[in-house]
Amino acid sequence: MSLKYKSIILFLTVITLLTSCEKLFFTPEISSDPVTTFEYLWDKVDQQYAYFDVKNVDWDEVYSRYSPNIQADLSNDSLFFYLGSMLNELKDGHVNLFSEFNISRFDISKLGPKNIDYRFIQDHYLGTDYYITGPFRHDFIENGQVAYVRYASFSDLFSDENMLYIFNRYKDTEGMILDLRQNGGGYMMNIFKLLSYFTLFEDAIYTTCIKSGPGYDEFTEQEEIYATHYDTVLHYNKPIAVLIDRGSYSATSMFSLATLALDNLFLVGDTTGGGLGMPNGGQLPNGWTYRFSITRTLTPDGLNYENGIPPDYYAILDSSDMQQGYDTVIETALSIILNP
Repeated sequence: MSLKYKSIILFLTVITLLTSCEKLFFTPEISSDPVTTFEYLWDKVDQQYAYFDVKNVDWDEVYSRYSPNIQADLSNDSLFFYLGSMLNELKDGHVNLFSEFNISRFDISKLGPKNIDYRFIQDHYLGTDYYITGPFRHDFIENGQVAYVRYASFSDLFSDENMLYIFNRYKDTEGMILDLRQNGGGYMMNIFKLLSYFTLFEDAIYTTCIKSGPGYDEFTEQEEIYATHYDTVLHYNKPIAVLIDRGSYSATSMFSLATLALDNLFLVGDTTGGGLGMPNGGQLPNGWTYRFSITRTLTPDGLNYENGIPPDYYAILDSSDMQQGYDTVIETALSIILNP
């Protein structure tokens, strides 16, 4: 196992231990009434949430608005509503409250319009005979000049054999379109694995740190995370257009951030939804659990894109284009690949 992978695993282990320790040392003597539960959650977020400045949220002001609603005789339903609404002030898809009867969540679809119609792509680009290799839907488009590859979720696993087949099939194309629109994220390991097929170098792709104290600016030192690579048999080094939109979230934002350090990948579409912070959580006095982002992920030169990675080439689906059978985002990518 390489030192870089050990570093990533150690980073994830520390976060897991933070969660475990809170559950291990949680004292049952703490009152579980609504007021205590509210204060406990507000304090935990105040001390550990990583993005107040980026989200432009005044957490003290949030407290002043929500605390008058919290009374000792408040029902569980009402308490859950207020706590969930308070957390959603952060506008962060990695922030949740979990109870035995409901889960609060921020709807990332509020960030912007869906920028893909996959049925339209099938009807006008892929047809019915497209290939399915592992989690990938793919085929030649633009008279065989370009490969189109759809990856719908980073939760879907893939193998070297899957990638070798795809690269062999499209080895003579001018470039590839990797469609990650509305890919809501998934496993971090798939970020590094997919990136490894598109580079022969081990460059720093981002840095990360963990919230380390109650102050809003208290973090561990930034740790550089590097791309890895496989041998040249499993490699595609022609231009790759990565299609994104506001529904490209979490692991997909992380992948998009990493492309900024790689010369042959470029982003086309709308700004991603963000979600670059890794969530962690614990248990409230009344037994409910929560999670929120406690890490920061930055570019190697320190830029923070938690609110979304902007595309290199902005393109939004246009109804007039679609009436003529064109996906505006795909057509923009094709133009860049074929007319460098």
